[in-house]
Amino acid sequence: MLNAKLAIAPMMDWTDRHCRFFHRQMTARALLYTEMVVADAVIHGSRERLLGFDEVEHPVALQLGGSDPAKLAEAARIGEAFGYDEINLNVGCPSDRVQSGTFGACLMKVPGLVADCVAAMKAAVTVPVTVKCRIGVDEQDPEPALDALADGIFNAGADALWVHARKAWLEGLSPKENRDIPPLDYNRVYRLKSKDPSKFIGINGGIQSLEEAQMHLDHVDGAMLGRAAYHTPGILSGVDAAFYGARPKAFDFAALIDAMADYAGRNIEQGGRLGHVTRHMVGLFHGLPGARRYRQILSTDANRPGAGPDVLKVAFAAVEFSGAAAEAA
Repeated sequence: MLNAKLAIAPMMDWTDRHCRFFHRQMTARALLYTEMVVADAVIHGSRERLLGFDEVEHPVALQLGGSDPAKLAEAARIGEAFGYDEINLNVGCPSDRVQSGTFGACLMKVPGLVADCVAAMKAAVTVPVTVKCRIGVDEQDPEPALDALADGIFNAGADALWVHARKAWLEGLSPKENRDIPPLDYNRVYRLKSKDPSKFIGINGGIQSLEEAQMHLDHVDGAMLGRAAYHTPGILSGVDAAFYGARPKAFDFAALIDAMADYAGRNIEQGGRLGHVTRHMVGLFHGLPGARRYRQILSTDANRPGAGPDVLKVAFAAVEFSGAAAEAA
């Protein structure tokens, strides 16, 4: 099992390969996740477009969506061949898309099928197979619902379970509302860990800082940052020291900008656009003088036709920070 004390959550439309490359510049050790990719798309679609990633992203996990054990097993084999370090099954996404396809959070209602999917994936690959779920859906009682899911997947050989500590309301709430309105119940996840102390249980949902993540590790094995990592990515510069024993040091944000400008240049040469990369970097200097101007440049100039990586360096020049401020950014 990967050393996943701290992970960056899979987030649709956000954690693409450009986002993951960016996040990896700030933490060498956090486990990164792809967006959810549907098994059928992996099998029949453009694999390089869907699954391609830069070697620097390791350790990186592929999250799959689906409910057919044979298709998930095939997609997992393809993902392992691409070099992913872990294959994760989505049992938590509440979007309309997953409801129509009978996967994601809908699978909380059929734990036996989830176990069959995990067993098929485990038989197909040698890398860890994990699951990410909610504590329940709709009118389910989270006590028996989460236990049933966890018992099934661990009996089927799952290597870890990540739990978003909210219910998913498939009826009555939009996908966006499902990220905030159902109340968080961290204690339910803690109870699951107490019940299965030998199993890897990670927690997700509403964690806003590295300090909060560290507090969760008193109760579970791993903590997963979602929107906090995306909207204030500068906090990731403290991950390796806080969670993996690296020597604390001031982070070199100038070197980060140089690395991202070089990466953006390569992406443009391959037919991409600067904005595809810089859209993930808008929140980097949150709270620092000049951050507003930095955001304006990335939100406007970086999206103009023909924009090149020099725009990123111009935006960085607008930020005013000392070494101490940068370290805490």
